[in-house]
Amino acid sequence: MTAPATFSVALANETATARLMAEIALLIGPGDVVTLSGDLGAGKTAAARAMIRYLAGDDDYEVPSPTFTLVQSYELPPFPLLHADLYRIEDPGELEEIGLSPLPDGAVALIEWPERAPGAMPDDRIDIALSHRPALGSLARAAEITGHGKAAAQVERLAALRSFIETSGYAEADRRHMPGDASTRSYARLIKDGQSLILMNAPRRPDGPALYAGKSYSAAVHLAEDVRPFVAIASGLHARRFSAPAILHADLDSGFLITEDFGREGVVTGSPPAPIAERYQAAADLLATLHGQALPDTLPLPQDNYAIPVFDLEAMLIEVGLMTEWYLPDRGVALAASDRADFVALWRRLLGGLADEPHTWVLRDYHSPNLIWLEERDGIAKVGVIDFQDTVLGPPAYDVVSLLQDARIDVPESLELALFGRYIKARIAADPRFDPARFAQRYALMSAQRNTRLLGTFARLNRRDGKPHYLKHQPRIWTYLMRSLAHPSLVELKAWSDAHVPPPR
Repeated sequence: MTAPATFSVALANETATARLMAEIALLIGPGDVVTLSGDLGAGKTAAARAMIRYLAGDDDYEVPSPTFTLVQSYELPPFPLLHADLYRIEDPGELEEIGLSPLPDGAVALIEWPERAPGAMPDDRIDIALSHRPALGSLARAAEITGHGKAAAQVERLAALRSFIETSGYAEADRRHMPGDASTRSYARLIKDGQSLILMNAPRRPDGPALYAGKSYSAAVHLAEDVRPFVAIASGLHARRFSAPAILHADLDSGFLITEDFGREGVVTGSPPAPIAERYQAAADLLATLHGQALPDTLPLPQDNYAIPVFDLEAMLIEVGLMTEWYLPDRGVALAASDRADFVALWRRLLGGLADEPHTWVLRDYHSPNLIWLEERDGIAKVGVIDFQDTVLGPPAYDVVSLLQDARIDVPESLELALFGRYIKARIAADPRFDPARFAQRYALMSAQRNTRLLGTFARLNRRDGKPHYLKHQPRIWTYLMRSLAHPSLVELKAWSDAHVPPPR
């Protein structure tokens, strides 16, 4: 059994308590349990309120004490949260009546007075024991934080995070919650002296078990499993005058970064969001400029070099395999072994010719959520790129597809065609040998590959990771896929898809 991990923190006032609770919130997720114990007036409810307001992104969010209701439920942006007060519990059997036995898997449980039902607390949990420290001031508290079971690693990481923030000079900065993404990373804004920076928590973690020739999914398809690729690619983009966030402080071993904050101004507007044509034009111009450069395969890091992985045939095949692993089962389709073999053979033949073609940096998630508009800069430097840690060496068409067939917003087909033409024109202007017909074929192929993968990825995020909100994007992805399969070079793949792949619900 894992030994508990414990450390203590002096909290001068409620602001210090709020910062601690924000840091804990950065490291927890659905299914985690945090308990708050201490005498009356020790600050348990204030600590709980601080965490809930941080996660809600609202300092004035109403958080009543659950002393009389026993449990308050919150649908917060990152996950549901249950705030419980067990002070009035007389029998642990009452926990079932109020929905705390068993504890829900899909929510965070924040529990005051856990000592009222000690046998009902899970083995994996974070305990926070608060106590008065009058010698340090009337509002001062001390917090002893203990991680039990699997939560011991979270508490050890919390101690490392606090040390990183302190040594970087931002212990007194306010914390502001930021939405996360489909990865295991989490983010917060650090606000100090009117300046805003981004704190990134990127623990080293593979995506899934070793199912692909002894590798996790992330290792097999060359997704970043730690923070080193982000730092290397950021430096590489900076050196070529592209707008990537400056890395101000880094702990590469622990996976903590403090970076430049590009703000919140994106490249879309309205509800539902739609592309801002001028900003998409600049984003397409950035790709044309990047793809016209000779780029290195290896980039320096503080202690070693980072070799950018090749987006090879096997990685692409594993990605499209998510269609048969996750999407088709989700739609109730059971493939015969011969049909599955035909699927793999088709894709192997289509993708096999890419290995001999010129490669570039494929940023991989070059689309609206990861593009920030920097009005004060000039030209393509107006496009701030914030997600590139999964960069590989691969076909230039891939990122053009990512931008023009945005998985999360509708890009009108007329705008897609106009931007595609703009990109082609820029590439020809830089190199008259550029072949637009061949690029159009590669664009259709990369569209088919990417959108096939995304249908499977979003089904997996729903089934495996409990993130059903990604399913709303599947109809859009289906439209893009059908558009790409209309290309004459993909006629066999279209026939297979027509026979076996139903549209999303």
